[in-house]
Amino acid sequence: MEGLRTSSVSSIHIATSISKTQFTKPKFLNFQFNPVPTSTFSRKIPSTSKLFTTISSSPSFVSTPEPELEADSQAEKFDWYAHWYPVMPVCDLDKRAPHAKKVMGLDIVVWWDKNESSWRVFNDACPHRMAPLSEGRVDQWGRLQCVYHGWCFNGSGNCNFIPQAPPDGPPVSTSKKACVAVYPSTVHHDIVWFWPNTDPQYKDIILKKQPPFIPELDDPSYIKITGSRDLPYGYEVLIENLMDPAHVPYAHYGIMRTRQPKVKADREGGSPVELSIKKLDIDGFIGNQVQFGINKFIAPCISYADSSPVIDQGDDAIADTEKKPSMQRREALIFFCVPVSPGNSRLIWAIPKNYGVWIAKVPRFIHHSVTNIVLDSDLYLLHLEERKIMEIGASNWQKACFVPAKSDAFVVGFRKWLNKYAGGQVDWRGNYSGTLPPTPPREQLLDRYWSHVVNCPSCNSAYKGLNALEVILQFASLAFIGIAGATKHNAYTMVAMAVVCFVGSKWLDQFIYKNFHYHDYDHAFR
Repeated sequence: MEGLRTSSVSSIHIATSISKTQFTKPKFLNFQFNPVPTSTFSRKIPSTSKLFTTISSSPSFVSTPEPELEADSQAEKFDWYAHWYPVMPVCDLDKRAPHAKKVMGLDIVVWWDKNESSWRVFNDACPHRMAPLSEGRVDQWGRLQCVYHGWCFNGSGNCNFIPQAPPDGPPVSTSKKACVAVYPSTVHHDIVWFWPNTDPQYKDIILKKQPPFIPELDDPSYIKITGSRDLPYGYEVLIENLMDPAHVPYAHYGIMRTRQPKVKADREGGSPVELSIKKLDIDGFIGNQVQFGINKFIAPCISYADSSPVIDQGDDAIADTEKKPSMQRREALIFFCVPVSPGNSRLIWAIPKNYGVWIAKVPRFIHHSVTNIVLDSDLYLLHLEERKIMEIGASNWQKACFVPAKSDAFVVGFRKWLNKYAGGQVDWRGNYSGTLPPTPPREQLLDRYWSHVVNCPSCNSAYKGLNALEVILQFASLAFIGIAGATKHNAYTMVAMAVVCFVGSKWLDQFIYKNFHYHDYDHAFR
C-alpha cells in the first residue's frame, strides 16, 4: 500500500510486494488505442501535435519556455461542471445513515435509497430552513428525514411528508419549493460518482456520458486495495505530487524502498528520471516513463500509472518486455483526485493487481496505516508549498518555479493542461474569495482521525476495538494486583502479570495514537 507515492515510477519496491509488472492497457475517454494483442498496444500521435517542451534529446535537463504555460484564450475550454466526480468508495459508506461530503465546493449528502436500491446524492440543505440533511436519518420507510422539523424526502427529491402541515389543509408538500435539489449519481468501479449540476436536463446524463472506464477495476481476476483520505492541500498540489516520482527517495526516505542506482550521488539515491509527454489535449495527457511504463492524466480527476517495464519503440508503439502475456503479473496504480475546496482535496486510491492474493487477506486498517505514513511524510511541506504558490499567484507558477529536468515533465504537463484548457485553476464559480484557510497547528494538520478514521469503517472498527482492548488490559492489571494482595498465593506471578498488562496497555495507547491520530515525520532526523 506504500505505492501511493509511486504512481509514476515502477522502479520503487514496496514492502507489500508491488513490483515490476505488466497488464493489458485500457481505453480511456478520448485517448484511443488500437486493439492489439495483450503484450503490445499502439498509440497514434498526430504528426501536427506539439510535443511538450520538457521533451528533449538532452539526457536529463531541458528548457521550458514560459509561453508554454500561459493561458491559451483560443483553445477549447474545459467545463469543470460537465464531468463526473468520484465521491467515496461504496465500502466506506454506511447504508443506515446519510453522509456529508463536499466536492467542487458543493455541500452534498450521500444516502442509500432502499426503495430503489441505489445511492442518492442531494444538495445538503433542507428547503424548509436550510438545515443540513446529512445530520438527519433514513427513516423506517426509506426516506431521508431532516431532523430539524421532520420533513421527509424520497429518492427523487420530492417531499413526502411535512409533520406541521394539517392533513386536511393545502398539499404544501407537493410544492416544487418543498423539493430537494438532486444531483445525478451512479456507482462505477465500486465508487459513488455524481454530476455537479442539478439542472433537470442532466437527469439522464448517465445515458450520454459515463465516468471513465478502467478495465482492471472491473476484472474479477484482480484484487483491489482501496481507501480514501481528506488532505489539507488543494487538488492541483495533490495531482502534481502523485505525478512526481523524483520526490520519493527524499520526501519518503526511510519509509519506501527505491531501486538504488549503481553509483549513488547521495545517501537517498536519487537519480535522473526520464519522463515525457506523448499527447496532451483537453481530456488530459498520455505520458511515458522510459523503460518503465505509461502514465495518464484523465481530466479532471484520474492519475493512472502502469508500473510495467516497457521498451520505447517510438511514438507509434510501446511493447512490453515480457514475451508471455499469459504469465504476466499485472498491476496498476489509480488515484482519484477530488477537488473539495481551495486548500482541500480528497484522495481515493485503488491498486488492482492479479497476483499476491494473500495481500487482500491483510486487515484493511493495516494497509491504511501504512498508506497514512506515506501521506503524512510530505503532507506538511505540501501544505506550505501551496501557500507559497498562492502568494506569488498560480498564474505565475512557471515564472517562480525552475523545472529544468525531465523528471518534472508530468508536473509541467499538468500545469500546461490547467492553463491551456481549464482556466488555470478549479472553477469554484465565485463561491470562494481565493484565499486559503489558515494553517492550523502541526498536530491538527496531520490528524488522521477526522481526515480518515471516521470515514473508514475498517479503521473505525479497529480503533474502537483497540481502545476497548486497552481498557481491558488496564482493568486486568488492577485485577491481578488485587488478587496478589488478597490471596498471597502466587503473588509474584500475579504482580508480573499486572506489570505485563500495564505495559501492554501503555504500548497500545501509543500505537493507537500514532496510527489513528498523529504520527509526525521529522525529515531532519531520518
